Amino acid sequence: MRYVLLISCVVLGGCDAIRSTTDRVFGKDEAPAETTPAAVEADTETPDPAPVSASAGWVGARTTIAGLGDPSTPGRWMQTPLVDAEVTARVVVPKTGAQAYITLVPAPGPAGSGSRLSVDAMRALLVPVDELVEVQVFVD
Repeated sequence: MRYVLLISCVVLGGCDAIRSTTDRVFGKDEAPAETTPAAVEADTETPDPAPVSASAGWVGARTTIAGLGDPSTPGRWMQTPLVDAEVTARVVVPKTGAQAYITLVPAPGPAGSGSRLSVDAMRALLVPVDELVEVQVFVD
């Protein structure tokens, strides 16, 4: 009986640790979210963020090689030297045709020095997290 009680405590303690880890990874807030019908409807309308009307200083497509960025930073972002300010852009993987709207974050370095994608962005683009991938960045 003591072992059953001990194992139960360990399992329940482990569940809480797993839940808190997944909350941090997937960016869930500590406070309970508002569950009004308008809030639920707004969350389910579009899975990708809408593009904003900021300019990156160039028009058309730019190509860069991207790898995994900091996995502890939540969100759908790409650190790239292609921009000087945060802007949302459409990122396309030419090899597969997968695309997603991603927030571009400025990174130091020359324009050809490569980029870093978040885990969420790599999932949205359907690319493996352990590989470098060529992407095209479109800013309107």
